[in-house]
Amino acid sequence: MATKRDYYDILGVNKSASEAELKSAYRKLALQWHPDRNKDKGAEAKFKEINEAYEVLSNKEKRAKYDQFGHAAFDPSAGFGDFGGGQSYRSGPFTYTYGSGGGFEDLFGSQGQGGFQDPFNIFESFFGGQNPFGGQYRPKPHYSLAIEFMDAVHGVEKSFVHEGKNYTVKIPAGADDGTRIRYNEFDISISVKDHPKFRREGSDVYLLHEIPFTLALLGGETTIPTLDGDLTIKIRPSTQPSTTIRLSGRGIKYLRSSSRGDFYIKLKVMFPEKLSRKAKDLVQQLATAL
Repeated sequence: MATKRDYYDILGVNKSASEAELKSAYRKLALQWHPDRNKDKGAEAKFKEINEAYEVLSNKEKRAKYDQFGHAAFDPSAGFGDFGGGQSYRSGPFTYTYGSGGGFEDLFGSQGQGGFQDPFNIFESFFGGQNPFGGQYRPKPHYSLAIEFMDAVHGVEKSFVHEGKNYTVKIPAGADDGTRIRYNEFDISISVKDHPKFRREGSDVYLLHEIPFTLALLGGETTIPTLDGDLTIKIRPSTQPSTTIRLSGRGIKYLRSSSRGDFYIKLKVMFPEKLSRKAKDLVQQLATAL
């Protein structure tokens, strides 16, 4: 019996790969080796191998078992059980399994993150809406909900009407563009509006803060807006233009985590557009003294 390849090697990721890295690797490989696009000999086997690897590693419980026991965790003869006690079937070039667990929701989670879409959406572009596993592919209704920047930071509840019924949509703190919330009846994707002062990169936040050149030269204090309210910070004497200050753990909360990103302040030193004669004389004296 041939030895199975390591699932991490199949997807081309390391064992510390995040969910996003696994998803990205899977999508790329699934598109590359899909039998309807790739006519190379062995493409079907490669495609099946990729799906098997992703099915395990995208599920936290299965991934934990695999990390501990390897392939033996899913070998019935090894005593660890199988993929939920399901039965495998074959349709054309595809092999698929009905499991006794929660099925699709168990495999991909009850809530997506960062624009996650069902991997089966890959097949829509190949089959024109036909599910390759048989039958017509009918996705659930999918709605977009726009929220304010600070609502995404702190979390918020929004009212939503679907087919005449009111729902309360709970937006988790740290939601970002593309965050997908799944319900049995429909899915909702979040879009976050821009903020006039803050710029977001993942869970980090950036702020461009203007200070007068006299403060940059002499040092002192300045008050900046943050996600948690105004904060007074110290400016060192002779601070250079474009100096960046980092406030660790003061950024946006990570989804499914209690930790937060960082808050970065880039200082923009502002010079006066015009100088009085007296001001010019003082600057000249300063230039002589330096």
